[in-house]
Amino acid sequence: MGADVAVAEEFDRRIDPYRSELLAHCYRMLGSVHDAEDLVQETYLRAWRAKDRYDEGRSSLRTWLYRIATNACLTALEGRGRRPMPSGLVAESDPRRPLVHGGEISWLQPLPDSVLNLGQPEAATIDRASLRLAFVAAAQHLSARQRAALILREVLDFSAAEAADILSTTTASVNSSLQRARTRLTEAGIAQEHVAEPSEAEKRAWVDRYMSAFEAADVEGLKRLLTDDVLMEMPPMVNWFVGRENYGVFMDWVFAKNGSQWRFLPVGANAQPAFAAFNLGESGVFELHTLQVFTVTNNGISRNSVFRDAEVFASFKLPATLEA
Repeated sequence: MGADVAVAEEFDRRIDPYRSELLAHCYRMLGSVHDAEDLVQETYLRAWRAKDRYDEGRSSLRTWLYRIATNACLTALEGRGRRPMPSGLVAESDPRRPLVHGGEISWLQPLPDSVLNLGQPEAATIDRASLRLAFVAAAQHLSARQRAALILREVLDFSAAEAADILSTTTASVNSSLQRARTRLTEAGIAQEHVAEPSEAEKRAWVDRYMSAFEAADVEGLKRLLTDDVLMEMPPMVNWFVGRENYGVFMDWVFAKNGSQWRFLPVGANAQPAFAAFNLGESGVFELHTLQVFTVTNNGISRNSVFRDAEVFASFKLPATLEA
């Protein structure tokens, strides 16, 4: 019995360091924080049950775990629709038009940095650029197997042979899926973002200045922090628009409707700067309004993805109110 316990503890010790990167992988595949967490638990359960069948001579422990996780994701994706963002679903909106709710659409969810332990040694191997909302949204345009091939080859740097082993197929099939994935993204007008990024401190400074302008209800100040082609979208509303002037028109409406009394709680999402916005309510306390996730380039803020969804708020453990 003691020997069995020792073997079990050693197995747990060996697989535990991969938890964060497997969670990132499942999130890229599924576009849902909760589904990704469930699939990582399923992966570890399957690995535990199959530990006696693990052949160290056939593949590394990491490759073996990715085989289990990827196939669990492929099974979970059977019969499911993709999780889009508004800009990948409908035509651009006029910021002067009323907001339109998307109904029962399952939207792409942002990922709290905290669940990946970003900044900790176990998360050092995670490719941060591939966590961006724009990249994960682009991957949602692909079939499940195309998505898997793209992520395994171009994000995780598995060889074609390793990816074939993970997907239980041939290298020719992997290369074909990868080519179709690239073609599909090109046909959809989607390119993986190659953003010239400032440092982490500089990105946070851009967003800090944005928060200051927001708190002052300074629309012109906000506009000066944006790129010419800035994009704003706000699931579960289907409205989205592009351009600094459209952004300013919308923010004029936001302040006219909700007033100019706001507070902010900085957070991290998808390895991007983000904050929760709280608006002063009739009760005299600041009530949770939105979670906003920013893409920041050397030229300014190029994208603001705004979420107003209870499930998203819960995944970030955001408080319902802040004291005035």
